[in-house]
Amino acid sequence: MAIGCRDEGPEPSSVQMAVAMVTSLATTSDLTPGLTPGRSAPLGASRSGDGVNFSLYARDATAVELCLFDTVDAAEPSACLPLNAEAHRSGHYWHGWVPGLVPGQHYGYRVHGPDAPSSGLRCDPRHLLLDPYGEALAVPRGYDRSQGQQRGERGWANAIKTVVADLDAYDWQGDRPLNRPAREAIIYELHVKGFTAHPSGGLNPDTAGTYAGLIEKIPYLQDLGITAVELLPVFQFDPQDAPAGLPNYWGYQPISFLVPHHGYSSAWRQDGDALAVLDEFRDMVKALHRAGIEVILDVVFNHTAEAGADGPTFSYRGLANRDYYLLDPADPSRYLDVTGCFNTFNGNNPVVRRLIRHSLRHWVQHFHIDGFRFDLASVLARDESGKPVPRPPILWDLDTDPVLAGTKLIAEAWDAAGLYQVGSFVGDRWQEWNGRFRDDLRRFLKGDGAQVAAVSQRLIGSPDIYGPKQREAEASINFITCHDGFTLADLVSYNHKHNEANGEDNRDGSDDNASWNCGVEGPSSDPEIQALRQRQIRNFLALLMLSAGTPMLGMGDEICRSQAGNNNAYCQDNPISWLDWGLLEQHQDIHRFVRELVTYRQRRDVVVDDRAFSLADLLHRNQISWNGVIPGQPDRSDDSRSLALTLTSTSHRFRCALMVNAWWEPLTFTLPEADFGSQCWHRWIDTTLPSPDDIVPWDQAEPVDQTQVELGPRSVVVLITGHQGLISNSDPATMAANRISS
Repeated sequence: MAIGCRDEGPEPSSVQMAVAMVTSLATTSDLTPGLTPGRSAPLGASRSGDGVNFSLYARDATAVELCLFDTVDAAEPSACLPLNAEAHRSGHYWHGWVPGLVPGQHYGYRVHGPDAPSSGLRCDPRHLLLDPYGEALAVPRGYDRSQGQQRGERGWANAIKTVVADLDAYDWQGDRPLNRPAREAIIYELHVKGFTAHPSGGLNPDTAGTYAGLIEKIPYLQDLGITAVELLPVFQFDPQDAPAGLPNYWGYQPISFLVPHHGYSSAWRQDGDALAVLDEFRDMVKALHRAGIEVILDVVFNHTAEAGADGPTFSYRGLANRDYYLLDPADPSRYLDVTGCFNTFNGNNPVVRRLIRHSLRHWVQHFHIDGFRFDLASVLARDESGKPVPRPPILWDLDTDPVLAGTKLIAEAWDAAGLYQVGSFVGDRWQEWNGRFRDDLRRFLKGDGAQVAAVSQRLIGSPDIYGPKQREAEASINFITCHDGFTLADLVSYNHKHNEANGEDNRDGSDDNASWNCGVEGPSSDPEIQALRQRQIRNFLALLMLSAGTPMLGMGDEICRSQAGNNNAYCQDNPISWLDWGLLEQHQDIHRFVRELVTYRQRRDVVVDDRAFSLADLLHRNQISWNGVIPGQPDRSDDSRSLALTLTSTSHRFRCALMVNAWWEPLTFTLPEADFGSQCWHRWIDTTLPSPDDIVPWDQAEPVDQTQVELGPRSVVVLITGHQGLISNSDPATMAANRISS
């Protein structure tokens, strides 16, 4: 039997064990070699002198044991150190200092106390609990979610262990968060594994699907013009939290809020080194920063992998269930669920607020993260009873935190229970995923009626949403697709979701996709159908990149990645979700179209001229003129399927005329005056034309001599004009120089 551990015979009740433990601790603690009271701060495991100080918040505990393990797959601890309530407890904090421990030490906690679910109490010493403030985790090869952290026939051999780490030992070589202005941002949402796992990517199998593999693909992101990657969850999550036999691919089931996911580490794959996971992740961040690319993390603070009342216990439930979760007031054995994931994190409880703040500071200070996108962020606007509150403490904590002052904060401003806060999310500097941009543009280009008025607002930064708060246009994160829903290629290929592979009889995933298959459901060899789909893809991409706000591109949309109509591929860790790099050659024309659009977004005279202006200022200074098929006569009636506008840059150096025909027949537009002296309009974009004529560099734009242009069915045309020399100076080298100088 391991030192200090009891023989695991028939388990007495938790109350009996607690009484016995408290009685024994009074005499045992002083006999435990080297264990001293330590201190309650900081929380977690911290190096102190020639040992480690441990501190744990466990409000409901009557006794706590610190269990030390020699290896990740050890079935039994090498020592269980009982923390004496009299000497090792301060308030609700249990703490102790152990000499001789170094980084790499595996540990966990047993917490004794009342196990009374009807009162919201769930202490159970059979579970080995993770440290919420632990800075590294070791996941055994034989990990089994069905056992959670509960002692089984093999003891705790399959349990995840917390690991002592020294985060100051890494050499950042002068790296720091980039703090790039939001006006420059081109965000690319990607999945670390999905971006690099496909065999067509040409990576070594040891690095495919890992942080190291992402480093190898940085040149692709640079060439595309990406300024920030938004990584799907990389907090340590439960990879088995999915329907039987399927993996959790997306990662929206967090176990820890401080530790990078082990499964994306090539070092962990090779030797299971928990500390090497931290270094590989930081190597990735450092490499992206050297390429001028920011790192934004998709973070999940609204629920955990502990799920509902019958879910596994990893940590929070066994430490302070009533603090960490929203419980049903009528039946505290049940969890309030406004997340769709069976539990809801109690974000405005002081204990949880501190953990969330600590987590974000931790990722900024120790991993140099540039920003965070908050999954179902509106959950954090609810109080401890689950009701929305006008000034949620946690959101103002983050909005005003000095450590996070230069960090991008992006909200998915809704939750699964119907709280929709796009445009009204609390705080002064939050950006928001603009779900209305996605929905309105989808319906408009699909050909639905009564959409022109709404789309007109989306193209100019959604002033109807953000204008009342005097927000800058960049507050709107504009997107057409993301991980959740159809890819762009599927958006124009399927009318209905096809999620049979998820094992839920196609019941999962949204039924409201505002998609259109262009006449045939799924793949088609009909040249006309293919051409129409390609044109629609160009239409979406053009409006996304030309709209005021911050554009976000979904992984692989630039090369027509498909998921075969699956709009909820959260459990598809296979080629359905992975990026097939062979598509790059197959769809070079769409890839080139995106690159040219990004080049425009990054022009110095586009992003720099507009600095320091609010959205209202931009709308006034840019002299936006609304047109229809006739200049100055916009048609926003329910029957209209077209719109046009003329926009002059703030410096009055160039002017763009945007015309969109979402109708299924050609339309003739009369052109507004080109102005700028006697210069004429030049055709920059025409989505009806084949590549490379669909979009051209400004210096190659053909003059338009007519006073009218005909737009083909379902097409976008953009004309430009500018002062002498502006268009001729738009070669790629000049663009690159402008990008660097700005």
